[in-house]
Amino acid sequence: MKISSSLRLFSFVCLLSHVQVWGSKFPPSSIKDASTPGNIVPNKFIVEVEDASSIPGKRDTGLVSREAHESLYDSLRKRDVGFKVDKEFNSKGLFVGAAVTLTDAKDRAKVLDISGVKAVRPVVFIPAPKPVSVKVVKDPSDPAVPPDSESTHVLTGVDKLHAQGITGSGVKIGIIDTGIDYTHPVLGGAIGPGHKIIGGFDFVGDDYDGSNTPVPDSDPLDQCNGHGTHVAGIIGADPDNAFNISGVAFGASLTSYRVFGCTGGVTDDVLIEALLRGVSEGQDILTMSLGGSSGWTETSSAVVSSRIADSGKVVTIAAGNDGAVGAFFSSSPGNAISAISVASLDNTVIPLQNATVVGVTHDHITYFSTFPFPVNATLPIFATSTDPTVVDDACDPLPDDTPDLSGFLVIIRRGTCTFVQKMTNVGAKGGKVALIYDNGTGFTAIDVGNFTATLIQQADGVFLVNEFAKGTNVSISFPQEGSSFQFPDAAGGLISSFSSIGPTNDMFFKPAIAAPGGNILSTLPVPLGSFGVESGTSMATPFIAGVSALLFGVKGNGASVGTTARTLFETTAQRVSSSHTDGDPLQSVAMQGAGLVNAFDAIHSDIVVSPGEFLLNDTANFKSSQTFSVKNTGTTAKSFKVSHVPAGTLQAFQPGTAFFQDAPVPFLSQTATVTFSETSFTVQSGQTQKLTAHFTPPAGVNSSLLPIYSGFIDISNANETFHVSYLGVAASLKDVPVVDTSDFFFGVNLPALGDSDGNFVLDPRNFTFVGDDFPTLVMRLDFGTPLLLVDLVDQDIQLKTSLNKRDREPLITFPSTAKSGTFAQVKTLGPLLEFDFVPRNSDVNDGTGFNPFAIENVFANGTTVPNGSYRILLRALKVTGDRTKEEDFESWLSPIVGVQAPA
Repeated sequence: MKISSSLRLFSFVCLLSHVQVWGSKFPPSSIKDASTPGNIVPNKFIVEVEDASSIPGKRDTGLVSREAHESLYDSLRKRDVGFKVDKEFNSKGLFVGAAVTLTDAKDRAKVLDISGVKAVRPVVFIPAPKPVSVKVVKDPSDPAVPPDSESTHVLTGVDKLHAQGITGSGVKIGIIDTGIDYTHPVLGGAIGPGHKIIGGFDFVGDDYDGSNTPVPDSDPLDQCNGHGTHVAGIIGADPDNAFNISGVAFGASLTSYRVFGCTGGVTDDVLIEALLRGVSEGQDILTMSLGGSSGWTETSSAVVSSRIADSGKVVTIAAGNDGAVGAFFSSSPGNAISAISVASLDNTVIPLQNATVVGVTHDHITYFSTFPFPVNATLPIFATSTDPTVVDDACDPLPDDTPDLSGFLVIIRRGTCTFVQKMTNVGAKGGKVALIYDNGTGFTAIDVGNFTATLIQQADGVFLVNEFAKGTNVSISFPQEGSSFQFPDAAGGLISSFSSIGPTNDMFFKPAIAAPGGNILSTLPVPLGSFGVESGTSMATPFIAGVSALLFGVKGNGASVGTTARTLFETTAQRVSSSHTDGDPLQSVAMQGAGLVNAFDAIHSDIVVSPGEFLLNDTANFKSSQTFSVKNTGTTAKSFKVSHVPAGTLQAFQPGTAFFQDAPVPFLSQTATVTFSETSFTVQSGQTQKLTAHFTPPAGVNSSLLPIYSGFIDISNANETFHVSYLGVAASLKDVPVVDTSDFFFGVNLPALGDSDGNFVLDPRNFTFVGDDFPTLVMRLDFGTPLLLVDLVDQDIQLKTSLNKRDREPLITFPSTAKSGTFAQVKTLGPLLEFDFVPRNSDVNDGTGFNPFAIENVFANGTTVPNGSYRILLRALKVTGDRTKEEDFESWLSPIVGVQAPA
């Protein structure tokens, strides 16, 4: 039997007594929308090869890549491997190989056996970048619109660098994104030598969505998506525009590499092509505001990104917007070991508008819009409900006795249904303008379609409703000039709640650094409105790319500057608190990285601290002793004190479960303790001081909660502060449950087999494999696994599995003292699937919540399974486990599956 490359649709009716219907946490209809683990593209692989001199019978002739490719293809043909070449990669020293489609996915093992093949990794689908919030604003038509305060630049010291004339001039930045609208006047108005955007390439075309064939061309213009244009403005927007915003490095030269169409995602072989082209075209910095949940550092695009960073380029990549689903959910290719993964910090202010209240004494009402509503009249209010606690206000058609609302400003409570649905019901009664008051969810940008409506704060809405209920004649006006207001964001200066939480499953330090990413005003394509406010790590990432350009502009673009940039940013960063309440702990390093970038200090400091991060690992691989150095490149001696500043310890798991805590992830009270070889020292000019820190993990913590502890080693004097960030886990990752065995999501213990009628199969069952009569394996991963295997085994196998509730008497057992090589002792009849480095599932029904596999009556290599009775054996390797040892796998056996295919 093999795993079908496409998932079939199901009808869901409970028919038989020996089955159980699918549960309700994830409705059955969601099965059809789920994907393979980690968004792996079926049958497509990226094969990395050595250069020709490493392949027997070949010699380095100077045409290294061509020789290597031809040798690979010749070896595939000799092994009867069916394949199609999709792309070739020819960057010696970085990546030589090819993206191929194999006729049979199982032939991956044959490819790995070829001499000179370094790795065979699956092609991964990367979803389209999706900002957390988007607010498109209109072209400014009023010169009185007040300037933006450039608060993000003030937060990070970029304003002081601009005042010194440091703008990134002479530095080249490649933006790998949706393309750029280079016709935008704030981005130079054109493309080519002599312009801000000096060139680019479209790798995919407008119609590409990640599942069809790319149609490349030389023009990276994007006027249909907009994401890349917003990114470009954060880096390079020219000052002296109507909003008076400016890019972090507006003097830099930008190149646009378009890897997304108007809609949809991209496969990572396209990303590799763009990365390598960026290197070949001399980019100093490559930035990617994109990615997908992974948890691992091993995807091809992450590996290539890391190698490029090791070569002396700066590579900045978004950390991801999945903070809501908890820790160990970092994004790839942002997991690239040597790249800079960027977390998001909320802007301190948002440029909004104030409305004036008439008829009763009340302060101005701030409404979430960058420009004034285009309403010149003073409008009386009409509330769709006089009860400010109603939860579904205006979700149903308004009552028949509702007056004509065309002359009113309609006041509506947020909740239950979409804003567009509320406005549609208001529009049915003639309503044209509305203010929707918050219900406690949060004051932010909202999507109201084409309606003139936006959000106001809860207190303002309740006041207006109560006055309306009393019969007070209240009206609202929308001044067209002088009404802009720099609204203080309550979460401003804190890590954005949406920012993804690390570390990686293999305990790498992600994210590395934070930058402003929440409520950022920047450019949009001219046809899409020219300017807009967006939020996401997509906005924070180009900010760090811009800061990197300022660094290169001052210190030169040599490889040594690029390879030390991340450490420099980390050690000079500003530590971020978990809240604005005095006494609350610092935010976990797993969320803020080393802290908020301090561009001015990073570029002007004459003290170099190294390394920037300590990876303490888990308790089974704990590294207590850590050494760091402090180098003085200045002209005078400097003295410092060394101290420990702990951050909050995250309680990653929900108590009594193997489920991760959703955001906000709570803190435990315990923190690590640290002692030092020296607590004060003086470092002379030109000298380096080495010190050692000895760590002890938090005492008295419950390891089953998977505590993630972190903090900072502070090196400071009265004028300067530096730090080394650290992170560890107070538990053994090998003990963390991997496969979900609960009944929480589907009402039956997982893993499980389902039939085409939407029932779980709990007892022996025959399948004909005709039409929809086939089983589906449904499973979830509570934690990531380095290796996921599904094999066909004999129905009578006597194997003690770790996950089945009722184990049979074992014929073969594998005690913890077993020697290496025990894995091969399990007799299987044939493999059904194998996936490396699979991410954990979330608890959200968005395609990341579970993994379904439709099963057919052929093995992965295309051989038909003989009719008979079998079981399906699922095995998942524990994190840090040894793949040669059976006892390091979690295992599960299915009920008996009968193959009764017609002759």
